[in-house]
Amino acid sequence: MSASLSSVSTAFRQELAATAQHLASVLPVTASQVIDNGISSVEAAGHASHALKPGQAAPDFTLPDATGAAQTLTHLLAQGPVVLLFYRGNWCPYCNVQLRAYQQILPELAQHGATLVAVSPQTPDFTALTASEKALSFPVLSDVGNTVARQYGLGYGVGQEVADTLRSVGIDLSAYNGTSDDELPLTATFIIGSEGIIAWSWVEANFKQRADPTEILAALAQLPATQPA
Repeated sequence: MSASLSSVSTAFRQELAATAQHLASVLPVTASQVIDNGISSVEAAGHASHALKPGQAAPDFTLPDATGAAQTLTHLLAQGPVVLLFYRGNWCPYCNVQLRAYQQILPELAQHGATLVAVSPQTPDFTALTASEKALSFPVLSDVGNTVARQYGLGYGVGQEVADTLRSVGIDLSAYNGTSDDELPLTATFIIGSEGIIAWSWVEANFKQRADPTEILAALAQLPATQPA
């Protein structure tokens, strides 16, 4: 691992830890407890076990990006492997740490011929805001209704208590997502080979945890050196 990649990885882990520390200090204690209980419920329900796994075919999709242009997985795969990230939304501080860190490794991803794509259930307007606020130069897609996330086995309802608690601290999922189902995707990152098969995955019920950028690059390095079809 190069010194620069090591520093990105270290900064990433430190920022996630600092985010957790900050939120614990500013959120009401009862709100933090409800949110943490929600994580425990998702873990206990085994939602992560339903996610697609390496060796399975990646469902194709067409979704609008931050500019409104349609992005199709098969078209992206024609250029090489795709690193597909599912995140919760612009309102999620952990997601923002992850998006900024992954933006930093775009040159290394390009060395592997890989395209990074991020998907959330946000409306196109909030997707555009995410891309512009963070100056993201990779496709950021809007999966309203969590349709694609469900195809990848990631969709789950946060539950009424968590949804109400999020609203009490200024996060109205229905406003961000344009739906009333209070559904989100699990935190997940997939590497899809140019042949359309999932080569590597990282899925976690605890949204405070994210795939380290160096893990993604290490997995990409293990892909066969084949040319896309």
